[in-house]
Amino acid sequence: MPNYNYTQINPEKLLLSKWTAVHPQQKEKHFLVTKLIRNDEQYIVACLLEAVINHREYEFDWQRLKDMSIWLPGWR
Repeated sequence: MPNYNYTQINPEKLLLSKWTAVHPQQKEKHFLVTKLIRNDEQYIVACLLEAVINHREYEFDWQRLKDMSIWLPGWR
């Protein structure tokens, strides 16, 4: 039975994808993936999220985006 608190993500399609924070901090609600960070074997290990409102950047393990209690795909 699938777990509905998690969304499936293709890491190769993350670049320039849009995300909404479920619990915004400092009015930062909408984010854009601006960079993918790869390891020596070229696997994606993290991504750089940029807040749309103030352009602050945050580095995250890309797998945290799967947790729908924290992130929702698209801008809502």
